[in-house]
Amino acid sequence: METTVPTRFPPTSRNSTKGNGPLHKAATRAHAAVDRVAGAADEAARKAKPVIDRAAELAHHAVDKAADVAAPSAEWIGEQGESLMAAPKKLVEGTCQYVAANPLKSVAIALLAGLLIGRIVR
Repeated sequence: METTVPTRFPPTSRNSTKGNGPLHKAATRAHAAVDRVAGAADEAARKAKPVIDRAAELAHHAVDKAADVAAPSAEWIGEQGESLMAAPKKLVEGTCQYVAANPLKSVAIALLAGLLIGRIVR
């Protein structure tokens, strides 16, 4: 038993099915144009690939070089991190000890510093 599948397009005229009708010629030209564009795109991609590969290689080299330069600094900061974090704490402790040992002198220094800052700010 044979079944037919309905198509969405109306049947074409006899001239277009023979291969020499205007629709066939237009389709042939469109197909040729698409082939030319696809060929040009393939050619452009083929030519661009070495340039893209070289750019990627240069970028990779630049990142490696930057990482090599930054590594010693990062290592030093890691080593000095504890002492850098402890510096403000040591400063505060030293100031507290000085104020406890010299209360009147500390108040006088604070008063003079306040007067100087007030004059500068005006």
